[in-house]
Amino acid sequence: MSKNVSVWSSIPFWRRSAAWVTGFAVVLLIWLTFDTMGQINMGTDDDLKNGVTKRVPAPTVINYHITYEMSEKRGHEVPVIGDKEPFFGKEYSVEEAAAALHLGKLTSQAKNCMNCHTLLGNGAYYAPDLTKAWLDPAWSESGPMMAMTGKSTREEAIAEFLVNPSKYPTHARMMPNLGITPDEAIGLVAFLKHMSSIDTNGFPRNFGKEQGDTNAH
Repeated sequence: MSKNVSVWSSIPFWRRSAAWVTGFAVVLLIWLTFDTMGQINMGTDDDLKNGVTKRVPAPTVINYHITYEMSEKRGHEVPVIGDKEPFFGKEYSVEEAAAALHLGKLTSQAKNCMNCHTLLGNGAYYAPDLTKAWLDPAWSESGPMMAMTGKSTREEAIAEFLVNPSKYPTHARMMPNLGITPDEAIGLVAFLKHMSSIDTNGFPRNFGKEQGDTNAH
């Protein structure tokens, strides 16, 4: 006489279930990997010229005006790339923009910026988050930093501050003088502007509501 065995205690059932779950997980991970690669791959200069929005724009985005605007569809602020504007008085070529960003990234690493600041979710919280620092109105024409540094553009004001931070005591936790050269400062500003153009799904949260604070340095 055969004995009825519950499916829940059936070893073949669990083996088949494990195989199906593992197979599904593998397929899902492969799909997510390709989807993620497509999301994080850097765009091209042609994308920018043709108005194609990429989550990570090309280095030449430093040649464009960038704003941060609320998206009703997504429920948070998103970077908006506008018309072209000079960057340190000129339009950077593809090669020049890539070199500037490379220098800026290397400088941020060499000067250990993340020991105090947060960049794209990584780093410390002792000093302000730099992910969208380029967009802070403190550096705009009507902001205090441009008048304080005596510069006429946002990029020149930020670069001046980076080279001579001790001249501009704007925060209780003053930035130390890290020996940043003028060329390194240009690279860092290019790096900051490029970071501001990256679609980070609204990170850091509420930045758009907090703009105006003089703490983006």
